[in-house]
Amino acid sequence: MPTQHPKPRLKIVVFDDDPTGSQTLHGCPLLLRWDPACLRRGLAHPSPLLFLLANTRALAPAAAAERVRAICRVLRPALAEAQAAGELDHWLVVSRGDSTLRSHFPLEVEVIAAELGPFDATLLAPAFLPGGRTTVDGMHLLHGEPVHTTAFARDRLFGYGTSFLPAWVEEKSGGRIPAAAVQRIDRAELEAAAVDRAAGGAGYRRLGERLAGLQGNGCVAVDGERPQQLAALGAAVRELTAPSGSGGGGRPRRFLFQSAASLLNGLADLPPQPLDAAGLAALRRRDAAGQPLPGLVLVGSHVPLADVQLEGLLAEPGCGGVEIDVAKVQRLVEGPLPDRLLTSLEAAWLEQLKTHLAAGRTPVLFTSRGERPSRSAAEGRALGQALAGLMARIGAALAPRLGYLISKGGTTSQTLLADGLELEALQLEGQLLVGLSLVRPAQEGGIPGVEGLPILTFPGNLGDAGSLALAWRWMETGAGGPAAG
Repeated sequence: MPTQHPKPRLKIVVFDDDPTGSQTLHGCPLLLRWDPACLRRGLAHPSPLLFLLANTRALAPAAAAERVRAICRVLRPALAEAQAAGELDHWLVVSRGDSTLRSHFPLEVEVIAAELGPFDATLLAPAFLPGGRTTVDGMHLLHGEPVHTTAFARDRLFGYGTSFLPAWVEEKSGGRIPAAAVQRIDRAELEAAAVDRAAGGAGYRRLGERLAGLQGNGCVAVDGERPQQLAALGAAVRELTAPSGSGGGGRPRRFLFQSAASLLNGLADLPPQPLDAAGLAALRRRDAAGQPLPGLVLVGSHVPLADVQLEGLLAEPGCGGVEIDVAKVQRLVEGPLPDRLLTSLEAAWLEQLKTHLAAGRTPVLFTSRGERPSRSAAEGRALGQALAGLMARIGAALAPRLGYLISKGGTTSQTLLADGLELEALQLEGQLLVGLSLVRPAQEGGIPGVEGLPILTFPGNLGDAGSLALAWRWMETGAGGPAAG
């Protein structure tokens, strides 16, 4: 009988540009701090995945580049230390970007390449299959429609005019990377590899040879229609990047990735999620008498889908809304003494939320709908951060008395977790609904009274009109049916 060798210990480090990018995964740590001690703990975790919640999409380009650079300069020695200690054999780095193509691309992967390279290629794989984001023949689609025809492409900071990935790369790079220079791995190659993978057939071997032949860190756009396609790609990458994976070229290959969530499943090859939706909902905290503690919903996202979802949630008789007047906050932020005046408003909104809690309703704190015009991108970001900070402080004030918390919007969630709750790390328990992660504070850090608190991080662009109300009903009742109201 042949000798059985253990699998090489791989660590996949994911730079997440907002805190919702782990939306197809489970059982891994999410770090909100990246000092050496936090990184050591994260790298020592048994999961093959480690997320660094860099939140760079909320930053201006120069600040985003500096944050990624700073993380790399702490991460590189931490990885070397873990390898020297025998804790891992090799590693991959992924820049996780939005599946509707809103990101600091190619800025972030270029910084990572400069700090952690050299790499043989950067694979661009924006598919998020559970959310209907597929890539077919180089065209990135949202539920079958070219993504550049959707509202996401009209984002005031990250807009774009094409769904064909090579042309998108040229547009986002300002022409530095011509479309003609972007290679593609198409669905036919991936499908052949997926079909042949189990038998080690010719299609799978050809995909490996194609990857092994990449060099010079060119950009390669990757199709994705089925999980099996990305699983075959992930398996080939694991083989080629392992310490013994020369691929015929005399050395292990080194790849960098710009991807949405689905490729991560192919790279990590995780077992099934241990807790189903009912099991995750049962993590809701209870009081000393065993009664479920109340919930709180924060909605900072203002994309059109979030507006519709909020409307559906507020129609639930068990919920009570409290609106933050964005125009009023903007006037205060741009005027004198903003901190003092905002503190007064925060106290008033907090009291309204407590009134709903006392009446047995789930309070829903939300920003007034629509985007406020700003004189510059910097002013727009400052307003967004002010709103997120305000919601985070209010959420943190109520958190010790809560059984669960739902936070909708990337910047809203990041600010709540890092600044409001002052957490260093989270444990990703799994997905309550498609793409909707339930996380809980890790043992290190955090304000008093939030131990074990389930927090649902809900992307702004995810689901359908009823998804937010459905998630709330799951957490309230332990099932997806109507809640008592």
